[in-house]
Amino acid sequence: MDLNGCHALVTGAGSGLGAATAMCFASAGAHVSVLDLSRSRAEEVAAACVGTAVVADVADGAAVAQAFAEAERNRGAPRVVVNCAGIAAAARIVGRGGALSLEVFERTLRVNLVGTYAVLGCAARAMMDLEPCGSSVERGVIINTASVAAEDGQLGQAAYAASKGAIASICLPAAREFAKFGIRVVTISPGLFQTPMMEELPASVASAIAESVPFPRRLGAPEEFARLARDIVGNPYLNGTNIRLDGAVRLPPK
Repeated sequence: MDLNGCHALVTGAGSGLGAATAMCFASAGAHVSVLDLSRSRAEEVAAACVGTAVVADVADGAAVAQAFAEAERNRGAPRVVVNCAGIAAAARIVGRGGALSLEVFERTLRVNLVGTYAVLGCAARAMMDLEPCGSSVERGVIINTASVAAEDGQLGQAAYAASKGAIASICLPAAREFAKFGIRVVTISPGLFQTPMMEELPASVASAIAESVPFPRRLGAPEEFARLARDIVGNPYLNGTNIRLDGAVRLPPK
């Protein structure tokens, strides 16, 4: 699918991987709906990529449906949707004093997993009514974001790993379900990337983390995630698979 002239919606697009994807897609000629929980960040990125800001909490299914309706009123149904919204709360399953981290677990699954599922469903429903692209039978592409933590979850990442593992697992059944409509579903599992969450760490810690990546020995650039998302859109035979983008890193236990 050609991004030029295409309507693409990116969640979590106010910063990090989502913002880089929005900018990359806009540079390829797409009109981007920049969806974020923060209105100010969404408007800032939308202004930079000449797109449209949309505000929603992806953990709220009704809000997601409303955001899609707003985006469709502005530019029609999106042909490309990229799920980047998420949180990375850390907590041991059993904390100090024997307290269980149920609240952290539920919140993380609510935002990461239920949010991805809600966006996936709204995106597919909107794409089903689109005409196929030109001579192709393709109607749309949905890209979800998991994590290498789905396979290499570290101590304290039980909630995060569970949410991302479920996102990776959704990919194939979703791709099979939507195949008859010409809608592809692909998942990217990024490794250690230079995102706002990483920037909160002390420089010495961030440097040590970067040194753990075999090659290239550095943190991933958000633009590299965006480039892969762009290539997925352009390659019609990529479907139903999970792609690790990680510099060959495998996370240690902690």
